Amino acid sequence: VDLVVAKYAPLPSASLGRLVSMVASSATPQWREQRNAALRRARERLPQVDVDGTRWFWPAGDNPTSRRYRKDDVLDDELRLLAPFDPIVWDRDRFERFWGWAYRFEAYTPAPKRVRGYYALPMLWRGQVIGWANVASKAAGLEVKTGFVSGRAPRDPTFRPALQAEHERMARFLGGR
Repeated sequence: VDLVVAKYAPLPSASLGRLVSMVASSATPQWREQRNAALRRARERLPQVDVDGTRWFWPAGDNPTSRRYRKDDVLDDELRLLAPFDPIVWDRDRFERFWGWAYRFEAYTPAPKRVRGYYALPMLWRGQVIGWANVASKAAGLEVKTGFVSGRAPRDPTFRPALQAEHERMARFLGGR
């Protein structure tokens, strides 16, 4: 349980329960039988706080108000495209609470009903998820289509180079296209 919390914190109570259930369902039968007891113990001993009616958990010994989490210490100008199952993204309710917009994985949604695209990758820049990109590998190279929560790309002069650098990283990842 501690490893799960360390990886995904801060975790709303419902998400902690879901993750512990996922671990238990894939573990040995003995662990499955201990799921409720392990979850109860975790909820008793892990640091927690209620925010707007939701109880949040984080790892023992971690302090959410520490310097580690200050914006000026963790932000840089790099842009990252996040996989739909990245720890930042996988919990859709938590994602919406943090970033203020709903992300949905739409690969299995019929094309006419898609809002952001077949395989939209959330776009993380300067500590905010500001939009998404759909990346397709074509014969001529990568085809990248972006969308932004605000309706337009940031005007900051460092944004375009950061986006281009991430396109290049993605091209290398996909085999140099």
